[in-house]
Amino acid sequence: MLPSGWTKNVLIEFNEYGLITNVSLKPNEAAQKTVGILLPSPVNVHSHSFQRAMAGLTESRGPNPTDSFWTWRKLMFRFLNQLTPEHIEKICAFVQMEMLEAGYATNVEFHYLHHQPGGTPYEQLAEMTNRIVAATLSSGIGLTILPVHYQYGGCNKSKLGEGQIRFGNTLERFSLLLEECRKSLKFLPKDSNSGLAAHSLRAVGQEDFPELVTLAGNSPMHMHLAEQVAEVEEVLEVWGKRPAEWAVENLPINSQWCLIHCTQMLPHEVKVLAATGAIVGLCPITESNLGDGIFDGLNWLKNGGTLAIGSDSNIRISLSEEIRTLEYSQRLRDKSRASLATEDKSTARRIFDEILTGGAKAANRKTGEIKVGKWADLISLDENHTNLIQAEGDTILDCFIFSSDDNMVKDVWSAGRHQVKNGQHINRENIICDYSKVIRELGELI
Repeated sequence: MLPSGWTKNVLIEFNEYGLITNVSLKPNEAAQKTVGILLPSPVNVHSHSFQRAMAGLTESRGPNPTDSFWTWRKLMFRFLNQLTPEHIEKICAFVQMEMLEAGYATNVEFHYLHHQPGGTPYEQLAEMTNRIVAATLSSGIGLTILPVHYQYGGCNKSKLGEGQIRFGNTLERFSLLLEECRKSLKFLPKDSNSGLAAHSLRAVGQEDFPELVTLAGNSPMHMHLAEQVAEVEEVLEVWGKRPAEWAVENLPINSQWCLIHCTQMLPHEVKVLAATGAIVGLCPITESNLGDGIFDGLNWLKNGGTLAIGSDSNIRISLSEEIRTLEYSQRLRDKSRASLATEDKSTARRIFDEILTGGAKAANRKTGEIKVGKWADLISLDENHTNLIQAEGDTILDCFIFSSDDNMVKDVWSAGRHQVKNGQHINRENIICDYSKVIRELGELI
């Protein structure tokens, strides 16, 4: 799938760094690897890798009949107090392996678990980042690391709760942490990069945003925004505006920003935020799991907004299911079919194109197209899969997204690194062994 459309008999070459150097439509030489269906790989724009180890553990209802995101949040805080740097490294490697096997070539890690239980920094301030880097070396995924500033427990600048103190930094200490995180990237391939994140309006003081924007420079700037009703109500009560309204009026939001979730926006907020050029990072599986609400994808796209996709809590890592869940949420809300399709693009093709573009922008990564000068972030689909019999053009994507699972993914390259072969990660056995040991150990502690 080239920028010009579906094309047959194409030779793609890339250099030792993983940059595409040639796309020939009439190849006159044999390729080292022949594939039947080749797609650009989307970026996973939002992940908290450590939460993968909680998957399936919070699905029972407690004594509170209105069990919600905030109940889940309490359980998450209790869980993370058991996590060591060694645990984080093994969990992250497993998560990144699953991402690659699902078809993602890049992981944007929204990284806020910085310190020891009790909130004391590690001897190496960026110890947890170093562990994520080590995991990335094991998995081979492309990494965009986003150290997260998280200082307060609410809009009124309340102190961090017991479950939050491992996240906390003053702005001064965060700037030091950010510097150390950036240094750690020297151990990774050239395609990896960094950005910066403000956790949310609740966790950052209004007066600190200008300094955070300065620290970000030209790198990606991410933030959770308007995810939960309670968040909207708190920001409105304390700051006098709804989250999206306040952000647009008070922050220099542009295409450098990726705002995560935005499931609680009103129609006029959708229009105004779309006009800023910001990317909205949607995580439909997690948003469904937590009951966040349904993003207004139809009006967002009608207003020229840009989308990207992430796996967030990693309750389930599936590229095809994230896209499918997004589309089905629009259909259920509007009682319609093919909600995000256009006259010239099928549903899957429209969403896939959107997240390729949005993901590349959100990660500030040269990706999203099979084109000279871009990273060789590529997915090969199994052309012999039963669901692809007779499929051509955009129907290939529709079958991949709506009638199958990620088991249709055959090979994945991240910046030219061939990490998934015949549907399995090349280090799968060792990564799973290490992860299994961590889960057993955590099971004894919780």
